[in-house]
Parts: sequence; C-alpha cells; structure tokens
Amino acid sequence: MRKANPLIIASLWSLALSIPATALNVCADPNYLPFSNRTGDGFENKIAGAVAKALGESVDFTWASHRGHGGFPQFLSSTLDARKCDVVMSLPYGSPEELTTRPYYVSSYVFVFDKSKRYDITSMDSPALKRLKVGFERETPAEDALKVRGMILEAVGFDVGEDNEVSPATLLDALKKGTIDVLITWQPAISGFLRDYPDLEIVGVPNSRTLGGPEQYSFPMSMGVRAGDDALKKRLDDVIEKHQAELTAILKESGVMMQPQGVR
Repeated sequence: MRKANPLIIASLWSLALSIPATALNVCADPNYLPFSNRTGDGFENKIAGAVAKALGESVDFTWASHRGHGGFPQFLSSTLDARKCDVVMSLPYGSPEELTTRPYYVSSYVFVFDKSKRYDITSMDSPALKRLKVGFERETPAEDALKVRGMILEAVGFDVGEDNEVSPATLLDALKKGTIDVLITWQPAISGFLRDYPDLEIVGVPNSRTLGGPEQYSFPMSMGVRAGDDALKKRLDDVIEKHQAELTAILKESGVMMQPQGVR
C-alpha cells in the first residue's frame, strides 16, 4: 500500500479550511425586541442559532425592518422573495405569502391589566371591556374585534407594528401610567418585557364565533421559506420535529406564553 503524500494532505486540508462553511441565511429585523436585534438578544435570533446548529451550519442574518411602509409583506418581498436570504423565523402556519414549515409553537393574543383591579375579563364579549379604556395594536385581530362590537371609538390604538421608533414595551408603559385600563396584544410581542411588570395579569383571548363570524386570536407559528423551496422546508421540518424540546425551552426562557399544539 502506498503511503499518502504529506504535502498533498496538507494542501487538501488548507483547501478545506478556505471553503466557507454552509450558512443558514435568515431574514430578521435589526431592532425589534423581543423578536430580534443585531446583537442576538431576541428569541428569533436564538431559535435561528439553534436550528443552524442542528443543521450543522452557521447562521447569517440579512437585516431589514418589519415595520414602516408596506409592513411585513414588504419585508418578505424585499428580502426572502428577492433571494437575499432563505428563511424567516416566525410566520403563521399556512400563510399564503410563503411556504411554511410545521409549526414550532402556538401562542395567542392576550388581555393585560393590573392584577389589583381584578377585572372579570375572559373574552372579547366580557361586559367589563365596555366600561374600560382599551388599548390595542392597529392592523391586528384586536382592532377588528373592537370595530365589530362598536367599541373602537373609545379605544386607544398604537402603531407599534408600523413605527420603527416604538417598542412593544410602550404598550405596557401606557398601561402602567393609566393611559389605558386593559391592553389587547400578541403575547410574544411583550414576552421579553413582562419580567419588569410582575403586577400585570395576562389572560389569553379565546377564539370564538361571536356575532356569526369566526374570530381567531391564537396562531400556530412556523418558519417561512420561499414558495417552491421544498428541500429547505423538509430540512427545517426535520429539525423542528427532532429538536422541538430545545426550541420550546428557548421560547419559555424568553417568556413566550404557549398553547398545546398538534403534530402537523
């Protein structure tokens, strides 16, 4: 048997080191905690890192704001659809904009109010809501629900999803200052700030069929890839299935309130 030439081995090793590692290319907002930021503090940053590690890859972020003109659809159009990256970490399961993986968590909109008030609020039809100053995020199911019930004129709207200068923590500050009595918002959006507000009560908004039409407030959340990228979807589905416990632990550590989910 011929011995391997050490010079050839050294050359091949040098070549291998010069080839960049495969990376999971992720689209994310650079300044939208608790979801993501440039320094990796958001739960979507951490989820992306865990997924990339499970794939044996590094993670690269393409930064673009979710907010401002065009909102999230424009974000997807200018990043994922423009092939500047390959995946986003949070997209409602079955979203028509992109191809979605199996869900990796389910969460909901919530009512938030001061525990000491002891408000009897369990649904959008709780009588107490009609007597209180309600805060909500515009362009969300909460706004639609208030309109249907004729409560929108007395409510206070916030443009967190549209304004790059506003943090979701602004909603909690308004509640503590008494600008509003109760807040209706997507729980993951405030998850990272709730540790600073131990006196707040958090109650999930149940799905309903009030007034004849279906109203959805809980959503299974997936990762999104470009339509047609079935190969990457399959790889991500496999990671989610095999590493669900790790992903769940990251979300819980980040304060995300989750509901049970079925396998899809």
